[in-house]
Amino acid sequence: MTAPIETDVVIVGAGPVGLFAVFELGLLDLKAHVIDILDRPGGQCTELYPEKPIYDIPGFPIVTGQGLVENLMEQIKPFHPTFHLSQQVESLTRLDDGRVQLTTDAEQAFIAKVVVIAAGGGSFQPKRPPVPGIEAYEGTSVFYAVRKMEAFRGEEIVIVGGGDSALDWTLNLQPIAKRVTLIHRRDDFRAAPHSVEQMRKLVAEGAMDLVIGQVTGLEGADGKLSAATVKLSDNSLTTIPATRLLPFFGLTMKLGPIANWGLNLHENLVPVDTEKFETSEAGIFAIGDINWYPGKLKLILSGFHEGALMAQAAKRIVAPGERIIFQYTTSSTNLQKKLGVV
Repeated sequence: MTAPIETDVVIVGAGPVGLFAVFELGLLDLKAHVIDILDRPGGQCTELYPEKPIYDIPGFPIVTGQGLVENLMEQIKPFHPTFHLSQQVESLTRLDDGRVQLTTDAEQAFIAKVVVIAAGGGSFQPKRPPVPGIEAYEGTSVFYAVRKMEAFRGEEIVIVGGGDSALDWTLNLQPIAKRVTLIHRRDDFRAAPHSVEQMRKLVAEGAMDLVIGQVTGLEGADGKLSAATVKLSDNSLTTIPATRLLPFFGLTMKLGPIANWGLNLHENLVPVDTEKFETSEAGIFAIGDINWYPGKLKLILSGFHEGALMAQAAKRIVAPGERIIFQYTTSSTNLQKKLGVV
């Protein structure tokens, strides 16, 4: 395990509400590290409905999920948040000095005075493909996310899927792999057109393979994969050498390890007060769809409001003796300097 990262605030979840929390905390000079199980910021907006129009964001008659995330990322640039992606917080413990230590499944520890849970409906969990015996290879030859690219160097990699994650990792891993094969059930992709174009160019150059079909079986022993059996569109079977399999079959939502963090729960949600949006544990807040209180509305704009009030309370914890003066970004030259607009 690497040395713990010490910071003012750790935000668990990089969806829109988590991103806006970075902004509100930044206005109060609080440094944030953001952890997310996905390989990019955006949460549900970018993973489930990037092109779906949203009509109830104030000031935007219409904005796509991806557009909203891009605007939020631009908005928080002045505060230089640090993102830790493709990681899930496994444990949360209270230290003797009152701070909280979090540890991820990538064996990275964080120590913070404040923790903000902005995990939407919970953590995204990858959907396991219906391939017999795949469990025996998980964690050794079958992976649902890429944590360290170097672990795939020189391997025969089979990537399954037709979305952005499948295409992005195809393009990123192709230069370092012994061979990359992309498998999709049809010759039509949901990924960004430019990524699809790059992939087809590599196929035309003979630098990788594209197979239209479905993985139906795996070969290997002791968790070490050697080949994948693929059923082609004409129902014939073929065997493809594979030492690593990356299936991208979409995601499902689960509360995940949050359920074991010692927080009071209400129907798989985290109850909070409506003054600070603090949980049953001091210094641990929950904002967005993950929280519950009487009258709660699961709207992005509600999460933005919760983030603003949370930040004020977080400041009092991080800097208990400091006087907090409420300021407006429209009139405060101090805030405008932080934002780089004056």
